[in-house]
Amino acid sequence: MNQEIVDITIIGGGPTGLFSSFYAGMREMSVKIIDSLPQLGGQLIELYPDKYIYDVGGFPKILAKDLVANLVTQAHHANPEVLLGEAALSVEKKDDHFVLTTDKGQHLTRTILLTAGIGAFQPRKIGLKEEALFENKTLHYGIKDLSMFKDQNILVCGGGDSALDWALMLENIASQVTLVHRRERFTAHETSVNQLRNSTVNVLTSHTVSEIHGDGDKIEKLTLTEKGGDTKEFEVDHVVVNYGNISSLGPLKEWGLEMERNSIVVNSRMETNIEGIYAAGDVTTYDGKVKLIAVGMGEAPVAISHAKAFIDPKAKLQPLHSTSVFG
Repeated sequence: MNQEIVDITIIGGGPTGLFSSFYAGMREMSVKIIDSLPQLGGQLIELYPDKYIYDVGGFPKILAKDLVANLVTQAHHANPEVLLGEAALSVEKKDDHFVLTTDKGQHLTRTILLTAGIGAFQPRKIGLKEEALFENKTLHYGIKDLSMFKDQNILVCGGGDSALDWALMLENIASQVTLVHRRERFTAHETSVNQLRNSTVNVLTSHTVSEIHGDGDKIEKLTLTEKGGDTKEFEVDHVVVNYGNISSLGPLKEWGLEMERNSIVVNSRMETNIEGIYAAGDVTTYDGKVKLIAVGMGEAPVAISHAKAFIDPKAKLQPLHSTSVFG
């Protein structure tokens, strides 16, 4: 057991966790970050480092990996202890602190901030038995290197923001891009839908992938089935599947936290129902919640400020502005 008691332990090293670390440093709190992934950045690095992010203030667009790099640099203002590849298992309150048990040991902390995003996740698949033969070869659930798709014939599956973003980003790299969506309407932002309609991307709605044909690990063609039952064969070099993720909060569900649809219920202070444990970002829910990176970054200072006041009741809830601190 690490005998040092830190002020706050942040569970989750994605954008909200990283910005929380920075802000905790602003409030002169000692910080520890624990994440089960082997690198910081969460889904942004794990699934789409080369995808543009459009909804963060001050950046008209920024690659996910560049946003993470900036956040990591910013987070180190707090000089956090960062523990990667380590999963939080259980927590116990002892006197004025918590004993947090992970799969690698125990940690002592006065408060906890949960920024676990959607928790442990795995991509939602097409659901065909032959799918596994081509995974991570010519069938992909995320894109880490756009260059491999240069001058290729690409089919993208899905109708949400990620699917449309990838289709539009691949438009000027691939020789041809086709977007296949099982429904008639898209769930992506209106701007993305309008951009798609004005692009050269071939759009097939009310279609699903019903068969995959290939040789070895290379996909050669797909069978697409229309809503009415008609089928067509479609030649393709690569398939990108963006049906979202199946997520689980795992052991966090056993902590006694109030949950709603796999999310942690918080109040306006980002407090959970357990005193001293806070949550922010996509892992949370409350009336009117919108799950965006920008929202999580806004919730982070709220959680940190109230955690600071919990540790030190004499501390001001409203701190100095950063211009005053660094000026």
